[in-house]
Amino acid sequence: MTTVAQLRKAALTLPETVEKPHFGMVAFRVHDRGFVSVTTDDVVQLHLSADDVERLLAEHPGASRLTRGDSLLGARVPLAEVDGQQLNHWVRRAWLHRAPKRLAATVAAGDAAKPGQVGDLPASIGGPATRALAGAGLTSLSDVARLSDAELLALHGVGPKAVRLLREALAGV
Repeated sequence: MTTVAQLRKAALTLPETVEKPHFGMVAFRVHDRGFVSVTTDDVVQLHLSADDVERLLAEHPGASRLTRGDSLLGARVPLAEVDGQQLNHWVRRAWLHRAPKRLAATVAAGDAAKPGQVGDLPASIGGPATRALAGAGLTSLSDVARLSDAELLALHGVGPKAVRLLREALAGV
């Protein structure tokens, strides 16, 4: 069963996301625009494009449209109906829908990043770490140097081995 803690982790790994409770709900915002929240009865509310709403409704029978008046805002789905991978996907889609265009473009560019082709980041860190760093706008070793190990490990795709390799590259080993 997926938990609010998993949702929190998925949301907070996305750049410039903050947790800001909203009417008693756990809620997350990017540049002061809400993109996902969880009601007190464990229903995830996602701000999504109309196309994404239709996809989510087709994949999850318990999902429903999230509206305000006649305006479609997104979709609602019980937390128990989505597994962790699906939750990560939909939280990311909601974030991309609500984030400023330049920030969303940086993250989208990170999706196509290849090891050894992003600034001076070492190819040895692998694809997931390279994409995570590029998606967070970290495209050089000097960018990486400003972050703690804990901050690097918080990026989905960056593990202990990648952090070790980055620190070695920074030390000139």
